[in-house]
Amino acid sequence: MHADIVLLPGDGIGPEVIAGAVSVLQAVAERHGHSFTFHSHDIGGIAIDRHGEPLPAATLQACQRADAVLLGAVGGPKWSDPNAKVRPEQGLLAIRKALGLFANLRPVKPHPAALDAAPIKPHLLTGVDMIVVRELTGGIYFGDKTRTDTDASDLCRYSVAEIERVMRTAFRLAQQRRNHVTSVDKANVLETSRLWRDIAARVGREEFPDVRLEHQLVDSMAMHLLSRPRDYDVVVTENMFGDILTDEASMLAGSLGLLPSASLGEGKVGLYEPIHGSAPDIAGKGIANPYATILSTALLLRHSLGLEQEAQCVEQSVSDALGARAFTADLVAHGVAPLSTQQAAVGIVQRIRERCPVAELRD
Repeated sequence: MHADIVLLPGDGIGPEVIAGAVSVLQAVAERHGHSFTFHSHDIGGIAIDRHGEPLPAATLQACQRADAVLLGAVGGPKWSDPNAKVRPEQGLLAIRKALGLFANLRPVKPHPAALDAAPIKPHLLTGVDMIVVRELTGGIYFGDKTRTDTDASDLCRYSVAEIERVMRTAFRLAQQRRNHVTSVDKANVLETSRLWRDIAARVGREEFPDVRLEHQLVDSMAMHLLSRPRDYDVVVTENMFGDILTDEASMLAGSLGLLPSASLGEGKVGLYEPIHGSAPDIAGKGIANPYATILSTALLLRHSLGLEQEAQCVEQSVSDALGARAFTADLVAHGVAPLSTQQAAVGIVQRIRERCPVAELRD
């Protein structure tokens, strides 16, 4: 098949990890007889510097025409003034909204070889396999905002339709996994969370009676996520809670550099990115972990291009690399020489070429 993929390298380590991921996609195309065309565009801080805005019109138009979008990272100290009218993160929020990407999927499955890198006791991590589904285009991040010399406000608003569609995404995922959904809210305090809980219960009862649904308050969930993470299958929550909980969940895997994400809507086009930030302190040093971005390409292959065998090939290659302790600096023990970003990516490319079966050529 042929696919047009837009690359948004962005800021900090974004260009470095995107370069490694592109080499993996090229190897997949070569191995399986596909043709991928890549188009690179600006977003975030670099877009502000070059175009005066974090999401230029040309970038958005290219993403709207693409089959899939692969993003590196946005932000950095240069653009970190919280009072600035134009900020890199605005580009990320805007592209999610413009493309209708309402569900962010973040799988968390610690690899046995990397358990020692996690700050959690290894016996708590064995068998952990969950997906966090974060609602992405509603809530307090997108609500009306006011600020005066004496106060400020951020409106948190959710509609029934917004909650229904992300709930259906979570329940469908659970049907493909272990038939268990945990809905996270703050229904003891917030009216939006009371609506969230009511809609979750109704969608589950009427449309997915085969899936077990439980409710958790976000504060207790933050505790349970670290004390008994094995108990969870699909976790679904609103925008801000999901933002916080998924960064917490990254510690289960040992490093932010191991966790991918997919932002999906009603159609095939999705935005795929590692959950880590731009890491400006290590940008340009060639030591960033590319595995999260490479694993994001597996999600791209699966969800936007429908190439399941190719997605599994990438995931297995990363798993094999971790099993062989092909670690970057964020994962190695003190005194052990880590792989560079490029070396880690080259290792995945070699594994794809050596071990993944060649699929029959398809149109």
